[in-house]
Order: sequence, then structure tokens, then C-alpha cells
Amino acid sequence: MKNVFDVLKERGFIKQTVYEEDLYKLLGSESVPFYVGFDPTADSLHIGHYIPIMAMAWMQKYGHKPVALIGGGTAMIGDPSGRTDMRSMMTRETIEHNCACFRKQMSRFIKFDGENPAIMANNADWLLNLNYVDFLRDIGVHFSVNRMLTAECFKSRMEKGLSFLEFNYMLMQGYDFLKLYQDYGVVLELGGDDQWSNMLAGANLIRKKEEKPAYAMTFTLLLTSEGKKMGKTAKGALWLDENKTTPYEFYQYFRNVEDVKVEECMRLLTFMEMDEIKELTKYNDERMNSAKERLAFEVTKLVHGEEKAIEAQKQARAAFGGGSSEDMPKAEIDGSINLVADLLVAVGQAKSKGEAKRLIEGGGVSIDQEKITNPFGEIPSSSLSNKEFILHKGKKVHIKVSVK
Repeated sequence: MKNVFDVLKERGFIKQTVYEEDLYKLLGSESVPFYVGFDPTADSLHIGHYIPIMAMAWMQKYGHKPVALIGGGTAMIGDPSGRTDMRSMMTRETIEHNCACFRKQMSRFIKFDGENPAIMANNADWLLNLNYVDFLRDIGVHFSVNRMLTAECFKSRMEKGLSFLEFNYMLMQGYDFLKLYQDYGVVLELGGDDQWSNMLAGANLIRKKEEKPAYAMTFTLLLTSEGKKMGKTAKGALWLDENKTTPYEFYQYFRNVEDVKVEECMRLLTFMEMDEIKELTKYNDERMNSAKERLAFEVTKLVHGEEKAIEAQKQARAAFGGGSSEDMPKAEIDGSINLVADLLVAVGQAKSKGEAKRLIEGGGVSIDQEKITNPFGEIPSSSLSNKEFILHKGKKVHIKVSVK
């Protein structure tokens, strides 16, 4: 069987590794327990978690042992990586609820039962009952403050002030790796490139305390051609929970990615064969639309299941031509709504009346075939009397609205 390292490299996952030659040999010779950490700061995973989860799925497919580590303990402090402010602290009840949500979503990608099942661990089990003096004597002695202060995860916080609470985060994440090594034989940590300093700290701790090899591997971040993180929408993050981001919205996000990012998204976010990906994305013309539609379908199927993906595809085709209006995204409003600004808020296409009025003034709103230009304008009487009409917002949002 092909070495999973080759698979991950070919598909563009790998950004940095340590002791690469040794790690390559290890992954090609035996089943390797590895882990990825997740902070349970919300009740849903988002697109930023997607690449590490896909990497876990590939690793498991090639016989390696996944451990999904939920940061129930570290979430009570907050990771300073990529932050210019301090994260708000969470209750244990909220964290436990979020952990349950994560497991359900991850189950679409990795197996928690059957042969070679994944394990879900929670660092609250060992962090919350630590004796601080013992921890400092046993773990803190292996960390250099000078070296810690050079880490990228702390640099952005130094100007505004890095709390001592957050300064402990690297020690705790390093300790996580050590505990997982001791409890499950974990010798490899995977994660986003913004976690490199913390991951190295854990690998080095194992090498110092246990005098055994340990490894770290970071992944490419999914960026737009402008270098910004992908997954930001008008509503905020692109969530994997359909109650936060509907399957249709999720599908449409990937249906509308830049042409130059389609191949990368297919490599990283789907299980499609590489030959098929290259064939679908070799064009620089309107044929890329077929590739985008395939990308959107495959990613939505993985996250929400095939039935929801088919429904989202039908809705998109109906909204943009080539399908029945019956498949278009639907919304229902109360008959008392007669202003277009109120309509936009009611169907979730504007956060406030002020935002709705700005959209109308910008010329991006139409009802049926009539463009709305007056920010205080009413829904056309003909549309209201029909009890059904199509709301268009820009070129990408088309909703079939029914009036109660």
C-alpha cells in the first residue's frame, strides 16, 4: 500500500514536518497513533477544522490510529495563537455540550467504531486536577522562557499584553502530547500551521522526558488568492452545522470559489481521485463551472450527506437556471410585512433594517423582475397578491417567498 505521507504530500496537505525521513519510514512500516487537537469554543466545527479532519480520515484509511483531542481543559484558558485579544472563558457544561457536537460531526469523516476505531479524548481529564507545583517541577523545567517568547503564537499578543494565564498554554499543549504518548502511544501531532510552536513544544517534551522519538506535521491553511483565510461569509464563519450554515449556503460557497482555487479545494476537501481532479480542472473557460458544481456537491455530501447535497444542488440549479423553481430555496413571511427592508431581515438576508436599506440603495435587490431602488419601498402589490414571489439579492441569492 502507498505510504500515507506520499498521499498527503501529493494532495497538498503538508506544510512543515520535523525529522521527515524518520517519520516517512515510520508511516510506511507500522500503524502510528496520532492526534489532532480541537478547541471546543463553539457547538459546531467550521471550515477551518476541515483540512485537519480530512487528514485524519486519510491517515485512518491507511491504517493509522486517530485520536481526536478535545481541549476541555485548555478551553478554560484559551489559546492565544492568532489572537490579539484574550479569549472569553467557558463553563464546563458548555464545553461538554460542544464536545458532543464535535463527535457527531467528525463521525462523517472518521470511524469511532469497527476496525481501527478513532478515540476521542478530553484534556480536562488530566489538566483540571493537576497539582501546579508538581506540574512546574515536572514539566515547566523543560521549557525555556526565552525560546517561548520567540514563538509566533505569542508575538501578536506581546504588544497588548500577554497574560500569565495564556503563557501557560504552550506548557499545557506540550503536556497533552506527553500524556497521549503515555496513555495511547501517540507519537505524532497534526494541526494547522499556526500551531507549529505549540506542536514542537510537545514533541520536544517527549524527546526530553521519555527519550523517545516524537513528530509534528502541520497543514496548509486554505487561503483565497489574496492570502485571506477561506470560509468567511457575509454571515460570518462557514459552519459544518446546518443550523448555522444551511446545506444550500454551504454548497453555494464552494460553487462560487475562484477558478484558481478549485483544484486545491478538490485535493484537500474531497476524496476524489487525483487523475479525475486534474481532468476536471484543466480548463480556463466556462467548463470550470462543471468542476465547481462537482466540488460543491462532493464537499456538501461529505459534511451533510448525499440527500442534502442533492437537494442543495437542485436548489442552486433552480435559482440560477436549468432547474425547477420548486427546488429553489424557500422562505415564508407574515402577510403584515410590506416593506422590502423588513422582508430582507425576515428571510435572513440582512442583519438589520439599516443594512437592508443599504443593500437596496446599492441596487442589488429585485422582486420578481422589478428592481427595488427606494430604501423605504414596498413589496410590489402584484407580488403580494400572488402570495408568492422571487426575491433576488445580488447575483447569487434567489429565494422563493410565500406569504401566509
